[in-house]
Amino acid sequence: MAQKLTPWRLLCAGLGAGLSPKAPGTAGSLLGLALGALLLWLGHLPLLFGIILTSALGVHAIRQLPGDAATRDPGWIVIDEIAGQMIPLLALYHVTPGGLLLSFALFRLFDILKPGPVKWADARHDAWGIMLDDLIAGALAWVIMLALHLVSPL
Repeated sequence: MAQKLTPWRLLCAGLGAGLSPKAPGTAGSLLGLALGALLLWLGHLPLLFGIILTSALGVHAIRQLPGDAATRDPGWIVIDEIAGQMIPLLALYHVTPGGLLLSFALFRLFDILKPGPVKWADARHDAWGIMLDDLIAGALAWVIMLALHLVSPL
């Protein structure tokens, strides 16, 4: 990221997490996990509000980027990972190490493999596409975690 670090770029870069020289998506996901865990500790409503706010700010911030960054999803944009990683945390009753680990693993799996609707959203090449692929990956992880509640509480 050789361009000037504006407030919108800083937000898209997850306050610097996306500037990680290795695995910026994972760094963004870890930030989303930490933020989501803090919000879940406050309750499910603050977590849901945080997901909605992060998603809306993400779409707006991406649209403010100059050039083709808003259409090609460069690796340093991780606001989408932050928002998406928080979604599966909605399936947890409360913050637990096992629940956080499972949430992180499932989200990253769907984010990397990009099954069906995740791939569709990723192919949009606009601000919504950049955000939606991770929001859908988060929703898929949430569904799996809800299904796991049938076997054992998380």
